[in-house]
Amino acid sequence: MAERYGGRHSPGMNRPAGQAAGQGEPFRGKRRTRAGGRVNLLFFAPIPFALIAFRQEPLGLALDLAAFGALILAAWLTREGILAQEAYEARTIARRPAIPRKLFASVLTGAGLFLGGYAPGESLFDPVIFAGLGFVLHLLAFGPDPMKDKGLEGIDPHQSDRVARAVDEAERHLAAMREAILRAGDRQLEARVERFQATARDMFRTVERDPRDLVAARRYLGVYLLGARDATVQFADLWSRTRDPKVRADYEALLDDLERNFAARTRTLLEDNRAALDVEIEVLRERLQREGIRPED
Repeated sequence: MAERYGGRHSPGMNRPAGQAAGQGEPFRGKRRTRAGGRVNLLFFAPIPFALIAFRQEPLGLALDLAAFGALILAAWLTREGILAQEAYEARTIARRPAIPRKLFASVLTGAGLFLGGYAPGESLFDPVIFAGLGFVLHLLAFGPDPMKDKGLEGIDPHQSDRVARAVDEAERHLAAMREAILRAGDRQLEARVERFQATARDMFRTVERDPRDLVAARRYLGVYLLGARDATVQFADLWSRTRDPKVRADYEALLDDLERNFAARTRTLLEDNRAALDVEIEVLRERLQREGIRPED
């Protein structure tokens, strides 16, 4: 009898009973990362400098190797800058990246091309042109870094900053869970953890949209995720040694409980927000009526 394939990308697989389609799906709302394609080509572009460096005299060797190093570092900073920007764009409230990585990458690209085009005793015109073109083209190709914090209008900046710090801490816990489960070497478990992470991030986005929810969600973003991280680390170490099915079943049951609780809390937060909105609308209607304004007016 034919069996249905149950890989990590199969829709509807490993979904807990009662979970609606789309809820907690790890790829829901995700976009294809821009940290590939053109960015990967940047790591290959400096290779000619490394190949010709050892055919030069000592000064030429040093210049070509310096150009190679600057361009490789620029490629790495470009990739990290794009990843930081994608994380910034995915969140409703976020701080700007502490280091403008793509801007530094543009500067290093210009510096690398300057060093690669410089020849002792010759005019600086050509290497300066190379440097300027490299800087401008890199900036145009990959864009600038986010230069300001992102939040919601009308919300206390201090409150927004508290939410940003809490979500940053929660994201670190999720990243540690991801790193730990990778050691287990089980794709189904990796997909299961990703689905829980998607459910947790639904709560993050809800809190970001209304920072007043932080008080009700703080324990979930802190204590519960910290416990989930520690449990995942311990499970990965034990599973890699014993492959005990009971240990795996207990861990999956823990994830099911966590996912249900996170989803239920998120629904509660949304319902509270809806109720608060209804109250605001009703209060506004009463004020309009006291002012003698009617809907038909």
